[in-house]
Amino acid sequence: MTRIAVNRLHHPVTVLGHGVRAGVWLQGCTLACPGCMSRDTWAPREGSQVDVETVLAWMGQLPGPLDGVTVSGGEPFQQTEGLTRLLAGLREFGAGTGVPFDLLVFSGYAWSRLRGAASHRLALDLCDAVVAGPYVDRRNTGASLRGSDNQKVVPLTPLGHERYGAEALTRHEGRRVQVTTDGRALHLIGIPRRAELSQWRAASEAGGVNWEDTTWTA
Repeated sequence: MTRIAVNRLHHPVTVLGHGVRAGVWLQGCTLACPGCMSRDTWAPREGSQVDVETVLAWMGQLPGPLDGVTVSGGEPFQQTEGLTRLLAGLREFGAGTGVPFDLLVFSGYAWSRLRGAASHRLALDLCDAVVAGPYVDRRNTGASLRGSDNQKVVPLTPLGHERYGAEALTRHEGRRVQVTTDGRALHLIGIPRRAELSQWRAASEAGGVNWEDTTWTA
């Protein structure tokens, strides 16, 4: 069994890619981009290692149809073996849905580094598109699908070009943030604009609602 470190799984995701999706956030990242909203995914975490088959079994229990899966983190390409096995399983799952199904992966590595590393080749061959590049807080300008405008959206398949090519991004609805709860905590999914999280927190606390254990200060 191939294992992979997972921070959380979520469905439905409607803000990080085309249509209605499943989201897989991986655990572990050494890039530590200043301003990252997911600091809780940086450090190794006890109990986060699961069999890839466990994630695939979770996928099989979700109501459909699904338009695809978004994998983020953490840094997915720091778990290349697990990522490759996961993407291969998701590719097989998607083929059985009978509808166009894409795999979108977010990475903090520059595209030149990803495509130049032989160790990443198998995983990249399974992606429909990759959003690549480190997050740079001062360049968070609201660009579609990107935390900062230095990042690149790289389509890798015909479906990737259809959904994430330059023309498709011009039709994108822009930045949206999805708010969900599991009854114990609020989960913000998406890409906030620069300083938006601190503004929301200040406004909430002014209204008597305190935020604790936030992911961007973990």
